[in-house]
Amino acid sequence: MGEKLKVVSIYRGFDHLSLGVGLLMGCLLVSLTYVTVYKSDMLAFPMMALPMSKEEAYSLISQQIDYQSEPRCSHGSASSHLCENTETIETAWVSSSAGSEIPSQRNEFSAGEVTAGSKIPNSSRNVQSSSSLEDHVDRLQVPVVNNARKSDPEESDSKPMCDTSSHRCDVCDVHGDIRIVTGKDSPSILRVTASPFTDQQSWQVKPYARKWDHGLTRIIEPVTVRSTADRAAAPRCDVTHGVPAVVFSTGGYAGNHFHDFADLIVPLFQTVRQFDGEVQFVVAHLNRRWMTGKFGHYFRRLSRYDAIDLDNDARVHCFGRAIVGLRADQDLIIDPAKSPMGYNTSNFLQFMRSTYGLSRDYALKLAEQQGKKPRLLLIARSRSRKFMNADDIAKLAEKLGFEVLVSEAAKDLAEFSKIVNSCDVMVGVHGAGLTNLVFLPTNAVVVQVVPFGSHEWIATTYFGKPAKAMELKYLEYTITANESTLTELYPRDDPVFTDPQSIHKLGWEKMGEIYLKKQNVRLDLDRFRPVLEKALELLRE
Repeated sequence: MGEKLKVVSIYRGFDHLSLGVGLLMGCLLVSLTYVTVYKSDMLAFPMMALPMSKEEAYSLISQQIDYQSEPRCSHGSASSHLCENTETIETAWVSSSAGSEIPSQRNEFSAGEVTAGSKIPNSSRNVQSSSSLEDHVDRLQVPVVNNARKSDPEESDSKPMCDTSSHRCDVCDVHGDIRIVTGKDSPSILRVTASPFTDQQSWQVKPYARKWDHGLTRIIEPVTVRSTADRAAAPRCDVTHGVPAVVFSTGGYAGNHFHDFADLIVPLFQTVRQFDGEVQFVVAHLNRRWMTGKFGHYFRRLSRYDAIDLDNDARVHCFGRAIVGLRADQDLIIDPAKSPMGYNTSNFLQFMRSTYGLSRDYALKLAEQQGKKPRLLLIARSRSRKFMNADDIAKLAEKLGFEVLVSEAAKDLAEFSKIVNSCDVMVGVHGAGLTNLVFLPTNAVVVQVVPFGSHEWIATTYFGKPAKAMELKYLEYTITANESTLTELYPRDDPVFTDPQSIHKLGWEKMGEIYLKKQNVRLDLDRFRPVLEKALELLRE
């Protein structure tokens, strides 16, 4: 009884306010201990400490996410480019002399196998620091995207495999378990997936980069691209490849020098350069002689593997990734805004110079190299649209101060590319021979002689715009009726002279037969002289 009275008397010694404060402080102390030990990251979150608006809260959240997503790298390490975060954007110094003059992307197309513009042993690569580069190396910063994170299979299956929005080409970029079934009648690219919803995805793709030309696409056989969830019914693999496949056709206009570049060579660069040779070509209408002969240097640089004949190879080839069709923009032009890899026309030209061992990057600057003669190449033609007075044109150019070379494009492309690259001015009548402007050094001058018959739009579209995209100086000279040999075939009151547009309305074949196949050129030297003088002026700038 005495003990109970003692406890009660002690309790009555505290007022209620003091007791409440003590209990509250005890609870806070216990909570703080728990948070410190088990939830320490809450103490670092700034939103818990500051009163702020909704906009300020969003800003802080973004900053926190950005901070937390930074790669955890040791920048002193030789492999400092390999970070815990797999979506970081890196900036790499690129040396054109090393042949890595273009942006590249790391692509996961098989387990443990990655490309990033150079061959990578053991899924790693060495990034050359800027301090180690010599002064002569082009210091071009380009984005290198690390895309090694695996995507959600369900998300990948739900996305369309093909993009049909371009007027130039349909392109399918397919990832997963890919089976390529060959055969001339019905070649197909089959993606085997676990998702039952993908059986409805199916496309018919004509893998040639001139989709708008309906006359041409009628003769290009389609390739079926589809998905299936029926793994048991899928054809079994005969050959399994560890590199991605690119499917295209060398049918169409291949063999015409302009179309070789506009429809195949430039689109191929834009599509496959990212793999740095580690890519397998699967080709319809395979013209192996064209690929290994005329363009052998180019194709050996793009791929380290022999092409597979899509029409005649009886085996089922399996890949982790397949691109069907070639990416293309305008003729001979790469628009970086539309290129998934960020390529541009200059990247292509650098690649060509590296591939063919071309030594000149820039044309002669007369202001800096006085006394040295600029070199002029006059493109000769043996059939139609040829210069009838080529010798007189050459003499005029020499009189004005040019060193002149008259040459028709040689069959040996590697040899002729060096001739073109050695020149500062190239003069030619509208035609495939002007396509060799891709080998000219930067700031060289292109003079396109446009035949009679309202061809200005075609001339500017096919060669004028590409020349400017290639950082070349461009001059256009349209001949008069008096400079055309058509005067020897038609009376001057014929619609051929009085109404060229009426001839165009007859269709491409009829127009081409008259203005492109029957016409040759005899330049009025007095009229043409100012054009050559302007070319000299441009070289002085």
